[in-house]
Amino acid sequence: MQRLVVLGAGESGVGTAILGKKEGFEVFVSDKGEIKKEYKEVLEHIEIEWEEKQHSEARILNADLVMKSPGIPDTVPLVLQLVAMGIPVISEIEFATRYTKAEIIGITGSNGKTTTTMLTHHLVKNGGSHVGMAGNIGDSFAKMVAENDFSQYVLEISSFQLDGIVDFKPKIAIITNITPDHLDRYNYKFENYIASKFRIAMNQDSNDYLIYDADDEVIVSWLKSNPIQSKLVPFSLQSAQKFGAWVENGMIKIKVEPKTFEMSTDILALDGQHNVKNAMAAGLASLLVNVRKETIRQSIQTFQGAPHRLEKVLKINHVEYINDSKATNVNATYYALEGVKKPIVWIVGGVDKGNDYSSLMPMVREKVKAIICLGMDNSKLKDTFGNVMDFMVEAFSMEEAVKMAYKIGERGDTVLLSPACASFDLFQNYEDRGDQFKAAIRKL
Repeated sequence: MQRLVVLGAGESGVGTAILGKKEGFEVFVSDKGEIKKEYKEVLEHIEIEWEEKQHSEARILNADLVMKSPGIPDTVPLVLQLVAMGIPVISEIEFATRYTKAEIIGITGSNGKTTTTMLTHHLVKNGGSHVGMAGNIGDSFAKMVAENDFSQYVLEISSFQLDGIVDFKPKIAIITNITPDHLDRYNYKFENYIASKFRIAMNQDSNDYLIYDADDEVIVSWLKSNPIQSKLVPFSLQSAQKFGAWVENGMIKIKVEPKTFEMSTDILALDGQHNVKNAMAAGLASLLVNVRKETIRQSIQTFQGAPHRLEKVLKINHVEYINDSKATNVNATYYALEGVKKPIVWIVGGVDKGNDYSSLMPMVREKVKAIICLGMDNSKLKDTFGNVMDFMVEAFSMEEAVKMAYKIGERGDTVLLSPACASFDLFQNYEDRGDQFKAAIRKL
């Protein structure tokens, strides 16, 4: 019996343990932190050995295969030791793909991947397919493979998950965009992060498709110098495409031979130019897996979007409150500021991942009337925007930040939580941050 060691007992780790047990592995789960109660209960229920608050080398280094959770960097000494010993260290996405014959649509990118994943799943499901949605969203891919028999999967995949793939090969890959993010995990080299994102297409061949943003200079220049095997399917807001999707006179036009299709941008349920791009990517993927045009058109009109992503919470005294807690990098916040048409009271801050805020300066000058810095260390934000902003204050809890915003906001304003940073200084994760924002607003 082969020994599978799972490092990290979060969603992907426990999902891998479930699938590993089902496939006949002897499974051991090890987490350096504390394992959540619900995950312990699952492991005990299916009789899998586990440990927490330590990694016992004697029980790990005898593995035949190791699945490393995406949150654990490749540079951790234990991981380096496993690699030096020739023990394969893979991601949950790679492990799960070995036990399913389902057709896969894989979606990555710095921003927009959750919305694009949810929208693609919505379109494909409404097209009548038996399709699951997993990866960096909802249940882990491994748990889904263990417990279901879907014929298709739509997967949201992070760069960390792609770093651990070997043979993973989606029929359709989507790269929504690439902007600097997580550079602390990539030796502060943007090119390493770019290469990580493109791993989604590394095993594709001429029967597969790569859908990408043709307006994204980073993607376009990488493709020029790194030829790939799959069929390239661009989408663009700026120029017509021979094969792909573009916007012309307010119409989204999609062309994947022999199919052509068009719909008005006015029918999209979600606001903002970035959501036009997300709709083009999802529409292309759906057409390539034979969803009917009318189904795509109808389904795009009914799609509600992802929680914590430009989520309209409440209007109080003619001031709109928008939860964009999922904006954990500068580019995502740029889209948010761009999409809001009214004067903005902006709640920003958290754990800085090597951010350069200068690209936000034109938007801030044009649209933002006040900044509330919400984080343990706001020095970089204050250095960047202090000279251009008349009103800039600090808060150290969400309740405090929302009360300040309530005092500042005037009729016709928008209070926007779009942090441009990770959440781990004051919150468990971006969902907790967004939930606290919504709860604080409801208390006003």
